[in-house]
Amino acid sequence: MRTGGDRFPGIVGYDDTVLPEVERALLAGHDLVLLGERGQGKTRLIRSLAALLDEWTPVIPGSVLNEHPMHPLTPTSRAAVAEAGDDLPIGWLHRSMRYGEKLATPDTSVGDLIGDVDPIRIAEGRSLGDPETIHFGLVPRTNRGIFAVNELPDLAERIQVALLNVLEERDIQVRGYQLRLPLDLLLVASANPEDYTNRGRIITPLKDRFGAEIRTHYPLDLDLELALIRQEAQLVAEVPEHVLEVLARFARAVRESPSVDQRSGVSARFAIAAAETVAAAALRRAGLLAASAPGSSEVFAGAPSSSKSGNRGPLLPPQPPRPAALPTQPVARVGDAASVVSTLRGKVEFESGEDGREAEILAHLLRTATAETFRARLAGIDLSGFTALVADDAVIETGELVGATELLAQVGAIPGLAKVLDRLGLGDAPTPDEAAAGVEFVLEGLHLTRRLGKDVTDDGRTRYGGQG
Repeated sequence: MRTGGDRFPGIVGYDDTVLPEVERALLAGHDLVLLGERGQGKTRLIRSLAALLDEWTPVIPGSVLNEHPMHPLTPTSRAAVAEAGDDLPIGWLHRSMRYGEKLATPDTSVGDLIGDVDPIRIAEGRSLGDPETIHFGLVPRTNRGIFAVNELPDLAERIQVALLNVLEERDIQVRGYQLRLPLDLLLVASANPEDYTNRGRIITPLKDRFGAEIRTHYPLDLDLELALIRQEAQLVAEVPEHVLEVLARFARAVRESPSVDQRSGVSARFAIAAAETVAAAALRRAGLLAASAPGSSEVFAGAPSSSKSGNRGPLLPPQPPRPAALPTQPVARVGDAASVVSTLRGKVEFESGEDGREAEILAHLLRTATAETFRARLAGIDLSGFTALVADDAVIETGELVGATELLAQVGAIPGLAKVLDRLGLGDAPTPDEAAAGVEFVLEGLHLTRRLGKDVTDDGRTRYGGQG
């Protein structure tokens, strides 16, 4: 905090809401539970806490509990410190090894989290009362670190009871052993609010032992939604800003729709996956158009072997054809967004009365998001040059497999196109693919604002024409 550095890198949209509460909990030394719907970055936030630890910390070498050389816990370590004194070897543990995590599942046992008697050590001849027969679980093995339990309500209630001593007394009990191990750790849990009250629950004594309960949320405004998509999406093609804005508005519209189950939420991964799907559609178009271009099948790797009898050089094995290189990076267009409706439908939980209408609902919300982006981006611009394109029953044809060159050849020089491309952030010297993306966005926007007609053919092509 004093240096002003980024304390939680990669966390978007929580600067003024969640992160101050997390910082207060950490400074107070409180264990905390993060409550929020799926895809709100709870796990990402928890994992970022490890970066706040000292980079290296001293430990007793070989200690499974990461014991401090000056504060040994187990009888074995105490004996080693008493015997060696200042000559005790010192090991150093990196902070990346001081973070532990467990996804709570119904089959998780007390032995997994806390520990159990090791039957192999008993078989080796040690007595049952010997503390050395204990095999420690994940929680004590993260001593002097941070341990996270994801989806805490999914833990059976009897397993949650085993965490009571860890949270309050900071010690563990294993099968009645008279063994007190004062642990030094931060316990962090995540939970879905719906699970918190219905499907599963955190037992009341355990809730009481968490020092802080912090609610997470989805991005509060459009700019934060866009920033999250830009940060997380792994794009295989260029996706212009206006297309990303359509997808961000689409995700927010789905999240707010009364047809969608608000209790389950709509994950931030929905918009991220949508951006990646749109980029993949652009790359697919570029690949298919390149494959159908004249001469594309004549590009081969390696030199051809000769069948002439005078050729004494070594014969090379047959080489597979090498795809022709794409001239420019593929660019996604607004029409590619239609592909996300079917592929991402499974990410959304709909209300029970909407069975069979899922695709229709998503398609309507996508059209709404496109129209809102069109108005926000191009308000006040004279678009009469675009509407003039379809005068006298002319038709502009585009679609998933219509290349940029083919689309631009149909429209020619359009008055006002340069201003449109500038508003869309496509630059002063856009590539043909970028110009085509801008043209298609305007055509779709004019259709959604009832200034152009639209027809989709059986082969997937989209035709824009006059309203009549």
